[in-house]
Amino acid sequence: MFVDYSTIAEDAKVWVYPSSRKFYPTEIEEIEQKVKAFVESWKAADHNFKVSYQFLHNRFIVFIADVSETTITNADIDASVAFILELQETYKVDLLDKMNVCFKQGEFVQYKELKDLKKLIKNKAVTGKTIIFDNLINNKEDFEHYWEIPLEDSWYNRYL
Repeated sequence: MFVDYSTIAEDAKVWVYPSSRKFYPTEIEEIEQKVKAFVESWKAADHNFKVSYQFLHNRFIVFIADVSETTITNADIDASVAFILELQETYKVDLLDKMNVCFKQGEFVQYKELKDLKKLIKNKAVTGKTIIFDNLINNKEDFEHYWEIPLEDSWYNRYL
């Protein structure tokens, strides 16, 4: 059942899907409609399943599912991945590569391969103070407090 993000518990499960490019303004409304339709129908028969989503920086699709009163099965996860694969195909983007890195550069969000991040650090184009997105977080509390953090405070700090 789709609910407002603010009503989801802090220990809710989170999946972050970073897009390999910023979505175009002409795509955003359609993508948001598709995402909302998916989360509204995801496990619709289970009234204890509360789910919400965030669409951030015109680049990140985030699913937040409160599984405290129900379980999420492999079939449920498969359904969400199948939906993300459809979005990838429709919009010609990569949404499932979690090992690429996203970081802020001024007001823009950059998406780079990990090997490119190492080069950017070496060339001092990225520093420990650069805000990085940790797309491997897995619950709402971590999403709210540790998703956007300085590189030096993230697991990426090993490359400094």
